[in-house]
Amino acid sequence: MNHREIAIDGEHLTLRDFENIVHGQASVYLAPTAREKMNRSRAMVESLLQDQKTVYGVTTGFGKFSDTIIDPSQTSVLQKNLIRSHACGIGKPLEDETVRGMMLLRANALAKGYSGVRTSVVTMLLHFLNLGIHPVIPSQGSLGASGDLAPLAHMILPLLGEGEVRWQGKLLSGKQALQQAGLAPLSLQAKEGLALINGTQMMASLGARSVLDADRLILAADIIAAMTMEALGGIAHAFHPLLHEARGQIGQTETASRMRTLLKGSQGLTRPGEKRVQDAYSLRCIPQVHGASLDACRYVRRVVERELNAATDNPLLFPEEGEVISGGNFHGQPLALATDFLAIALSELANISERRTERLVNPQLSGLPPFLTKKGGLHSGYMILQYVAASLVSENKTLCHPASVDSIPSSANQEDHVSMGAISTRKLRQVIDNVTRVLAVEYVCAAQALEYSEYRTAPATAAAHHLLRQTVPPLTEDRPGYVEVEQAAELIRSGWLTDEVSKEWATREGSDPI
Repeated sequence: MNHREIAIDGEHLTLRDFENIVHGQASVYLAPTAREKMNRSRAMVESLLQDQKTVYGVTTGFGKFSDTIIDPSQTSVLQKNLIRSHACGIGKPLEDETVRGMMLLRANALAKGYSGVRTSVVTMLLHFLNLGIHPVIPSQGSLGASGDLAPLAHMILPLLGEGEVRWQGKLLSGKQALQQAGLAPLSLQAKEGLALINGTQMMASLGARSVLDADRLILAADIIAAMTMEALGGIAHAFHPLLHEARGQIGQTETASRMRTLLKGSQGLTRPGEKRVQDAYSLRCIPQVHGASLDACRYVRRVVERELNAATDNPLLFPEEGEVISGGNFHGQPLALATDFLAIALSELANISERRTERLVNPQLSGLPPFLTKKGGLHSGYMILQYVAASLVSENKTLCHPASVDSIPSSANQEDHVSMGAISTRKLRQVIDNVTRVLAVEYVCAAQALEYSEYRTAPATAAAHHLLRQTVPPLTEDRPGYVEVEQAAELIRSGWLTDEVSKEWATREGSDPI
């Protein structure tokens, strides 16, 4: 059920709006201010046609054919041919949430009023969003410049009564979906086909979803690391504010503060010199590693937030100034670099998490029962969970090779530098899945290790422990481990873990959530 309406105006879309709309928790409509801007730029297109001006993509072909002049009587055919010819993506279809994000962001970009399309075009996209009609979009085939051409062309086909959609649990042709929804096929006019596919919306949608997931992952990593600190009797003095303020890195200082908050009230920690002077890096350097990932995520968030309300078409029309400017706002380099960076930053959460898992299951490092079972030999305990984490960490190291360092010329060398940003964002999604499961492995192992603790745990970590125990009981004998890892991963992925711990802390301390 839609809970509220959000106006689409090309200027004010937030990540929180994006999340609500993508998950069907809000409906959308075209803002009156956007209609006015769009009408002005559309009038400019009509004037250019009437004056027989040469404008790229309006009266010319595309790419290498930009010097080919098109007869004015063929402008509608030109636009439809563009969509059909560019709809040649391959591979596994994108998830519905990503498709919804693409439709939303393309509508929002057109609503800025620089593209010269009719308001009815954007209204059609918004109808699809509100009705839950999701075009089937293959995930592979975009170079990230000129934007995400092939994916966006697949997105537009159903608006024309072609292609395929997923709707109400069924796979339908675009024609069937329009008929059942009571919508007439869109008839493209001058400039509109180009305006609909010349943009960065696949990259931006995947990037926005990833930033939102990263926020949850970073906080979850802190919570789970705090559980491991307690299970291993870590030295929390390494999180002393004086140490971190002396360096001055923002994310590091904030992470250290959060670790102190999460561990407040714990009786299972070690004082410096009590058993040892200092811990291994995977415990002692949690603020430095997690904090650096936090800083990176915030940088990427700013890049993505700007792209949510960006005009990424070409050419752009400026009615007030009477200018039509051909440029390269479709180029995905800002998103490609940022999302490559985010993949590396998040993979580090998994790198250090796997090392903490090794400490939990290794009796020589933990003093706990081998592989967290008291029946070692007959039972293997959580031995293989560490293997799984190591495998995912290794896979991430391959996935984190930056896609943005590559470029292959296209369109007969007219488009001679591309971003490969669609590859950056697609593999980022896999990195996030892997990191989530690596953290889930540590979560399961830390919870089991705490079963052997004689000390009272901190309220925050106790809440995390209790949450997992609602679905994953303590390990008493060998059982298939994949089920509990997936259950733990879902608690992380859904935000349930972070929400529960944050609420527990706020309730007990009468303060803001963690």
